[in-house]
Amino acid sequence: MRTTWALQDAKNRLSEVIDRALARGPQIITRRGRETAVLVSADDFRRLAAPSGDLVGFFRASPLAGLDLDLRRDPDRGREVDV
Repeated sequence: MRTTWALQDAKNRLSEVIDRALARGPQIITRRGRETAVLVSADDFRRLAAPSGDLVGFFRASPLAGLDLDLRRDPDRGREVDV
């Protein structure tokens, strides 16, 4: 069960790489021995790219939720500059 492809092999056998991504999951493509890309099915991509929740839920789950944070800004406007 091959999941890693050298770039040249992936280019030459693109249809096979796509078929395996559909049937067996992500296919890793390497360039000069280093992993550089991953080919996934469109369904897997949509699932991975979809937001998993809303912004309010994200902040509620934060480890900082409920802390009394001082969010006031420093009124200092910096130094004066002659123009």
